[in-house]
Amino acid sequence: MSSTAGKRKEIYKYLAPWPLYSMNWSVRPDKRFRLALGSFIEEYNNKVQIISLDEDTSEFSAKSTFDHPYPTTKIMWIPDSKGIYPDLLATSGDYLRVWRAGEPDTRLECVLNNNKNSDFCAPLTSFDWNEVDPNLVGTSSIDTTCTIWGLETGQPHARVYVAGHVKTQLIAHDKEVYDIAFSRAGGGRDMFASVGADGSVRMFDLRHLEHSTIIYEDPAHTALLRLAWNKQDPNYLATVAMDSCEVIILDVRVPCTPVARLSNHRACVNGIAWAPHSSCHICTAGDDHQALIWDIQQMPRAIEDPILAYTAAEGEVNQIQWGATQPDWISICYNKACEILRV
Repeated sequence: MSSTAGKRKEIYKYLAPWPLYSMNWSVRPDKRFRLALGSFIEEYNNKVQIISLDEDTSEFSAKSTFDHPYPTTKIMWIPDSKGIYPDLLATSGDYLRVWRAGEPDTRLECVLNNNKNSDFCAPLTSFDWNEVDPNLVGTSSIDTTCTIWGLETGQPHARVYVAGHVKTQLIAHDKEVYDIAFSRAGGGRDMFASVGADGSVRMFDLRHLEHSTIIYEDPAHTALLRLAWNKQDPNYLATVAMDSCEVIILDVRVPCTPVARLSNHRACVNGIAWAPHSSCHICTAGDDHQALIWDIQQMPRAIEDPILAYTAAEGEVNQIQWGATQPDWISICYNKACEILRV
């Protein structure tokens, strides 16, 4: 990733007023360089900010900033590549919230709480928004469960309203669940996987919830924090264990045996993101200040080195995302900075 190539910059940087953790690219075709950022402040009052790149001035600017209780564990825009749904984004934290993006005012559409009978909330560690059916959202929680929500959107008097109902809730793991992701296999609507503190990757099918498939178990039962499905080949997924310097690539056709280990990071890995347009490229980011891009097409032969490396000199990279509609760009967060990098 060179820093100068002709007129167009290769790196754009935005400095937020607070440390950043969660971040996501907008998918809508009419909002090219738009991202949502979540603050990481260790207190109740946190923020979400929507920023956009002005391609004429080459500067990012904040379009909307709104309050959020506790830091967001994840932010995700509705996976609407055609721009036919309302302009929604969702956040997870104490609950799942769905917001309607606006400039400057972003409005809370609904709070989805599946724990109404209790005085205690079980915080959500992550969620995923189904790309094939954007009316489906799956959440993962520290209470060992995953919940699949059905969303409904209507348009009374031009004000979009969003409501949600629980389609199913299941005990997914023996301990806390840390991440959930829908697979593109089998039509892309019904299959999802989760990872958790018990060190396992489990796969579920909404049509057959009476059983699940264990795809992988960490040999030392170390907690698995993240998982990500390959965007082009649904046989492959990646996961990363707590405090681990390596990313494990799995093939669902060969359960329990990693097909590759990406182990060039010199400190723990914080994020993984597959290329939106290629089945053999994945990027990883970690506490060693590095964002690495890998070509895994020679699997099952060992993958020795990444094909690209970028170092964020000032901080540990805690988030990495590959733009679904902009496959030439990845984004990273470190400290108070969000950078987008042309690959």
